[in-house]
Amino acid sequence: MSDLRIGGLVSGLDIDQIVNDLVSIERSRVDKYYQKKQLLEWQREGYREINTRLLAVRNEVFDLKLQGTFLAKSASSSDEDILEVTAGTSAVAGNYTVKVNSLASGVYKTSTAALGSSDDRTSLSSQFGLSGTVTFTLTGKDGTQVFSFDTATDSINTVVAEINAADIGIRASYDSSLDRFFLMTAETGNEAVIQVDADPDSFLANTLKLDTSTEYGKDASIDLNDATGLTFSSNQFTVNGINFNLKGESASSVTVSVTNDVEAVIEKIQDFVTAYNGAVEAINTELTEARYRDYPPLTDAQREEMTENQIELWEEKARSGLLKGDSLLTSIVQRIRNAVIRRVEGLSGDYDNLTEIGITTGQYYENGKLYLDEDQLREALTNDPEGVMELFTSSSDTEANQGIAYYLYDVIDNSMDLIQAKAGSSSAYYDNSYITNEIRRVDEQIDKMEERLEEIEDRYWRQFTALEQAIATMNAQSAWLAQQFGQQTY
Repeated sequence: MSDLRIGGLVSGLDIDQIVNDLVSIERSRVDKYYQKKQLLEWQREGYREINTRLLAVRNEVFDLKLQGTFLAKSASSSDEDILEVTAGTSAVAGNYTVKVNSLASGVYKTSTAALGSSDDRTSLSSQFGLSGTVTFTLTGKDGTQVFSFDTATDSINTVVAEINAADIGIRASYDSSLDRFFLMTAETGNEAVIQVDADPDSFLANTLKLDTSTEYGKDASIDLNDATGLTFSSNQFTVNGINFNLKGESASSVTVSVTNDVEAVIEKIQDFVTAYNGAVEAINTELTEARYRDYPPLTDAQREEMTENQIELWEEKARSGLLKGDSLLTSIVQRIRNAVIRRVEGLSGDYDNLTEIGITTGQYYENGKLYLDEDQLREALTNDPEGVMELFTSSSDTEANQGIAYYLYDVIDNSMDLIQAKAGSSSAYYDNSYITNEIRRVDEQIDKMEERLEEIEDRYWRQFTALEQAIATMNAQSAWLAQQFGQQTY
């Protein structure tokens, strides 16, 4: 770029405007590349939005590949004040009788009275008037530890922290408002123990006012059906896939009922249908959207002349239809539709396609939308839950024998890979997709043309600067000649 620019001071021309007008002609060629880049970026964004939709479907389909999804169980207790229950997939449906003989408990030791602490609790010495060193030894479920504290520098909080850090199955705390010390076992059950092996300074017995006798926790005990005296170290345990949470002891038996959780399966299938319809609708919208070729992306100059609302309305049309009739999306949506309407061969159950369990496609103009008849699905899950499960989860090396979810998952996964190859992913460390490489090529062309524009603008300025200098020289010569003629005498 020229170091000297003379803007029409001599000629009176508006050189700034003239150069801008001349450069704008060249700028229009560069703007076409900026517009091309914008269209590519919008297309890439459209593809990626479709992949986000497909990811949601794939996640739902993955759950439907799992047999555990169809083996969901629900459990109920006839007296939740005594025990609460939930059921895992391995639980066997049926009724169970449970009698809670005793709850699991740990060991708790609390100061028998307030400790009589002073207001200054910065050290054991200032709080209790102790001196020297105090020691004691504790044994818990997970080991034995000797504790030693300097009363001049260690505080009651130091005692609490070191007992807890020892990790021997004993926990400590101090309540300053009650001025009491607490020891408790970390777990319940008859292996939980607090044992004072040594207290030579009577720190635990006298200063902290704790009962130093050895105490053990207790196991929970239940009768389950005809099995009596089953013991557990905790009040939360699992038997045959049933999760128990004991709340109290019972004088009589409590009935636990385990049933197949049909509603949970229906909810998962409904989630799939919703995600599927969202993806198919999004793809069909892209494929059928109107294309407005008279609305190219706006240039920077055009944006400056428009309001925000005008820009928004313009870009809505400019972005419309960029994937209209796209061959990749057309093939993907067709494969997905075929995957859900296909019949599965070689199944042992009563059902070999989704229609038979209440999942149907809409009219032709609805482009593959799915509808779920919950009553029909509920009936199918009640009559032949294994058959419904097999319809979705059957796995085989032969495609014809693959369950709906098993086959559809691979179709969607492959479709997402194709879209990613075309448009990349915003989360990818390096994007080597087709559109992104096209954008890079356009950027390179833009950089070259911008450099060329600078050269052209510089050339125009050099030319006009030379013109200004020439006119200035001519004006000077003319003034000199006029001066010379003015000095002539006749």
